[in-house]
Amino acid sequence: VPAVIPLLLMLFPAILTSLSVVREKELGSITNFYVTPTKKSEFFLGKQLPYIILGLINFLILVAQATLIFDVELKGSFVALSLATVLYVIVATALGLIMSAFLNSQIAALFGTALATILPASQFSGMITPVTSLEGLAKFIGEIYPTSYYMISSRGAFSKALGMADLLPMITGLAVAAMAFTLLGIALVKKQDG
Repeated sequence: VPAVIPLLLMLFPAILTSLSVVREKELGSITNFYVTPTKKSEFFLGKQLPYIILGLINFLILVAQATLIFDVELKGSFVALSLATVLYVIVATALGLIMSAFLNSQIAALFGTALATILPASQFSGMITPVTSLEGLAKFIGEIYPTSYYMISSRGAFSKALGMADLLPMITGLAVAAMAFTLLGIALVKKQDG
């Protein structure tokens, strides 16, 4: 159960965020953004914020299901896990917006974002195989992909009773990833067509 939470929190916020921008491209309503004095960062954060809130609500539902339905005790720090979750959902939504910069149809956004999230999150993050046992490119992806950090945070908080001090390196890694993905996403937002 603690390993499924990172997968779901990467997949759904990223897909929803990418679809929201691509839908505007398809409908032509993104032209309103092109002709307004709105900054790229304002547009990006405005698109990201509702999905961050939805992701956090989703997190609370997943934790409630884990503890109440599946009887998995949260032994570690809920505050540390929540902080890691905020940063992780920022990364997921930023990834969705990055994908929307390259894709122009909702179908492409759905499949492209699913591919960019599910494959690394399930294969290279330690969900199935520990990152330390991977080799080559797979190990490199596992060491830098944000799901690896959140996977340790989720498993640590649920199964190993890890607290804030124990999870601080993972939270720091997620903070760096959140900053990098957000800045990259803002840089890739196009202010004008073509």
